[in-house]
Amino acid sequence: MLEEFLSPIKISVQVSLAAGIIAVLAGTAAARLLRNKTFKGKSVIETVMMLPLVLPPTVVGFFLIVIFGKQSIIGELIENIFQAPIIFTWWAAVVAAAVVAFPLMYQSAKSGFLGVDREIEDAARVDGANEWQVFLFVTIPLASNAIITGSVLSFARALGEFGATLMFAGIIPGVTQTVPTAIYLAIDSGDMTLAWLWVASIALISFFMLFFVQFKQK
Repeated sequence: MLEEFLSPIKISVQVSLAAGIIAVLAGTAAARLLRNKTFKGKSVIETVMMLPLVLPPTVVGFFLIVIFGKQSIIGELIENIFQAPIIFTWWAAVVAAAVVAFPLMYQSAKSGFLGVDREIEDAARVDGANEWQVFLFVTIPLASNAIITGSVLSFARALGEFGATLMFAGIIPGVTQTVPTAIYLAIDSGDMTLAWLWVASIALISFFMLFFVQFKQK
């Protein structure tokens, strides 16, 4: 009983941490790359990157199956390299969670970078710092609150992901059965006690993460 209860929590935390790291790195890099850039098609690119935030999670899961499925070039390439498909694996759960968490990180990092005083960055360049040094030692620290907020929200979003995970990774006990999918199965089987325990666990974790964000913003 204890192992049955703890397994989805353990998987959820592991998947969310991995997905959160991917979302933070990708979101921060994308925000840095597109910051203050003006070019034809930028709005289209940003709209595509924000789509996972508004699309139904099952639609996101469908697109992931199309992109990474055996019939796709990417899916075939992954299978040839790792001798196994990515669909219905632990990594599929990570990818699904990272995709839905990415827009939150991108938007937070973008807002943070746009709020940095360009004159401070220019002063660092005058003192001899290159672009990477300016970004790592000036821009990042000045936008740290936004980046931390985005990181926490990305982790929280990944932790609560259900639809895309269900479509792309399935519900495999001990592998891809996260807390949201475990709650779904528990309710479906009529085990409301176990469902309540998982609901309370994920709600408590999410509460403390959001409380941390609110505390950091004061």
